[in-house]
Amino acid sequence: MEILKSGCEDIRSLKIQGATNVARYGVKILKEFVMRHKNEYIDVLWENIQKAVNLIYNSRDTEPAMRNGLKYILKNLEKERNSKSNLGNINIPEIVERASEEYIKILEDSKKKITEIGANRIPLYDKPQEFTILTHCHSSIVTGILIEAWRQGKKFNVICTETRPVYQGRITAKELLKEGIPVKMIVDSAMRWAVRNYNVKMIITGADAITSEGTVLNKIGSRLLALVAREMHVPYYVATPLLKFNPDTTFGILEKIDKRSWTEIWSEKPDELEILNPAFETVSRRYIDGLITESGIFPATLVFERFYNTYPIFRSNDI
Repeated sequence: MEILKSGCEDIRSLKIQGATNVARYGVKILKEFVMRHKNEYIDVLWENIQKAVNLIYNSRDTEPAMRNGLKYILKNLEKERNSKSNLGNINIPEIVERASEEYIKILEDSKKKITEIGANRIPLYDKPQEFTILTHCHSSIVTGILIEAWRQGKKFNVICTETRPVYQGRITAKELLKEGIPVKMIVDSAMRWAVRNYNVKMIITGADAITSEGTVLNKIGSRLLALVAREMHVPYYVATPLLKFNPDTTFGILEKIDKRSWTEIWSEKPDELEILNPAFETVSRRYIDGLITESGIFPATLVFERFYNTYPIFRSNDI
C-alpha cells in the first residue's frame, strides 16, 4: 500500500494537475497496484482493490473524471463476477488492465470529438480582430478546440486570464502562441473590462465537475466570468467530457470545493492573517449557453440524460 499511498499523495499535493491528467493517473496507479498484488489469494486481492479504490477516490476533492474511471473498473469487475459461478473463476488483473486501458481510450476519444465539435462552433472570419474569444484558467480541451479551429483556417484573437494564484493561464498562452494564435493576457479582475473593450464574441472555459442539476464547477473566477457574459450578452460555453459528471450528486451528495494551501497566495504572510484559497466555484446552469461535449452541444440541464445514454455502464448504482 505504501507505493499506492505515494501515488495518492502526488494527486493530493497537486503534483498531478488537470482533471484529465488526474483521471489518467488515478486509473494508472490502481492498475499498477493490482499488477503488484496479482499473486495474492483472489478474495484478498478483491478486498485490497476496494481499499485501494477508496484511497485514490479520496485523494482529492472535485475530481469526478478520476472517480468515474475507478467506478468503470469496478463495474467491469462486478459484471464479470456476476457472470461467473464464483470469484475464483475471473482473472482480476486482466480485467483491471483491460478496463483501465479502455477508460483512458474513452477519455482520449471524447477529447478528440469535443475538439472537433467545439471548433465547428467558431465561425469563419478573415481577420482575427473581428472575433475574440475569452477563456479562464487552463483546459487542454479548450486549447484543443482553439488550435483545431485555427488549423481549419479560422481567424480570431484569444484573451486569457493569468488565473491566480498559480497562473495556469500562462500554460494556455504558451500553447496557443506556439500555434501562432494571437493571445493577450489579463489579470483575473479585468474580465469585465476585457469583454467591454476588446470585442469579445464568445467565452469558453473547461470544467472540473458537473452536477445532476447542470451546475458546473470550475476554477475560481469562472462564475464572475459567467456573470460578465450574461451582463454583456456574450455566449458562455463549457467544454467538457461527460465523464466529469458526478453521478453521486443525483442522490443529494454535494460536490466538494477543493480548498488549497495559503502558501500559494502569500508564503510569508503575517502570522495573524488568515488566507482563504478555494480552488473552484460553481457556475449555475442559467448562465451557461451550452455544454460542448462528446455527445454534442446541449443545455446543461440535459447532462444527466446525456451521461447515462452515452455511458450506460454507469446506470446501475451497485458500486
